[in-house]
This record gives sequence, C-alpha cells and structure tokens, in this order.
Amino acid sequence: MILYHGSYVEIKNPELLHSRSNVDFGRGFYVTPLYEQAVKWCGKFKRRGKEGIISQYGYDEFMGSELKILTFDSYSEEWIDFILNCRREKDSTDYDLVIGGVANDKVFNTVELFFDGLIDKNEANRRLSYEKPNLQYCFRTEKALAQLHFERSEII
Repeated sequence: MILYHGSYVEIKNPELLHSRSNVDFGRGFYVTPLYEQAVKWCGKFKRRGKEGIISQYGYDEFMGSELKILTFDSYSEEWIDFILNCRREKDSTDYDLVIGGVANDKVFNTVELFFDGLIDKNEANRRLSYEKPNLQYCFRTEKALAQLHFERSEII
C-alpha cells in the first residue's frame, strides 16, 4: 500500500517527537492513501509561503499484523467519541495505529455542534452519514512507525 504525507519538508524518517497531541487521533504521524488529501494538507503550508512537499511511503498491511489497530470504517458515534477525547487530550488508549476519516472543516462543524450541545449524537450521526471519509492513518508508536518505508518525495 502507498501512503502519503503532506508537509513543507521531506520526511524520510518519521518521528513522534514533533507531533501534536490535540488532533483527530492524538499524537502520531499522519498519512493518507489519498494523494489528493496529502495535497490538501500541503495547502496550509503553501498559503504561508512555504513549499508543499509530499513524502511517499510503502506500508505492508500484513506485516503490521502484530500492531494494535483501531479502524473506523465510517463516521460514527464511536468515531465522534474518539475524536473528541483525542482533541481534548483525554485519550488513554494504547493503539499503535488508528485508521479512519479526517475531521475536515465540514465534518468538524458537525462535531463542534454536538460538542457545544446544539445537536444530539443522533443528529450528528445523521449528518455525518452523508459525508464520505477522507481516510487517514495515524501511526502512534515507534513500533508502528517501523512499518513505514520512505520511497520518495515531490514538491507540488
């Protein structure tokens, strides 16, 4: 499987040291199998006058079978709960790898409405059911990162 990371620098050796904790799936190295999603991630750097660089990695899903993996196949109540815990820095799980949808602006607006008590979980789930997830992989441990193999990068 090919995975992409969008940044302003080439990242040959991903590490957890520089990752933030209050994001979708918590502290980790984020990649996506969707090239277009990596291009979007580069956009925030390009708007700041930096280069957009996509680093490409190989990942053998079968080699990662010893990893503790959490997968969200769709936006769901469980996904909302996990995202909120991670963004509040209250995640105490020990997953090596978390796979699921990106909380982009449109999706996160729904999550925030729920978070603020303006809609209930049922309404949030109903709204999210119309959204197609932009898939992301969050490698949260060194054991998981060891499964990623840098292949190349490109400036976009």
